Amino acid sequence: MIIRPETPADHTVIRKINIAAFATHPFSRQTEHLNVDALREDGALTLSLVAEEPSATGSRVAGHIAFSEAHVEGRDLGWFLLGPVAVWPDLQRKGVGSKLVLEGLAELRRRNASGCVLVGDPAYYARFGFRQATTLIYPGVPPQYLLILSLFGSEPSGMLSHHPAFDIEP
Repeated sequence: MIIRPETPADHTVIRKINIAAFATHPFSRQTEHLNVDALREDGALTLSLVAEEPSATGSRVAGHIAFSEAHVEGRDLGWFLLGPVAVWPDLQRKGVGSKLVLEGLAELRRRNASGCVLVGDPAYYARFGFRQATTLIYPGVPPQYLLILSLFGSEPSGMLSHHPAFDIEP
């Protein structure tokens, strides 16, 4: 499995992966593909990686992960929002998502990011070091699902905000 930055040739398959991965997800509004497209259009897709699975007949993009800036109290403190992370349904639970998360976090560390925040399943993301945020508030998100990973420094305090791409309606 190769984890690499997205290229323009990947945009269509990234869209399809996000649609397929979230089609039946119980907590999704099925807008993940629209969120990624809007982030990309606005130049706000800070980091976008794909997992490429080599095969005898070529290769297949198996999954995708996106990172964008997260602001606290309207300020850029070097924190990033992880999401979405999507894997083709037939390849889920095979480590593709984990590899994308690990490589994405490694790249954020190389860029000296302060940390990463996400909305997700605490049981899944704890394996990467994420824990429940205690000093951040994310409107509309139950606190137990707001997860944080400090990379350099301490957890910021205040209201978390994201790019308007995440406000797209289905």
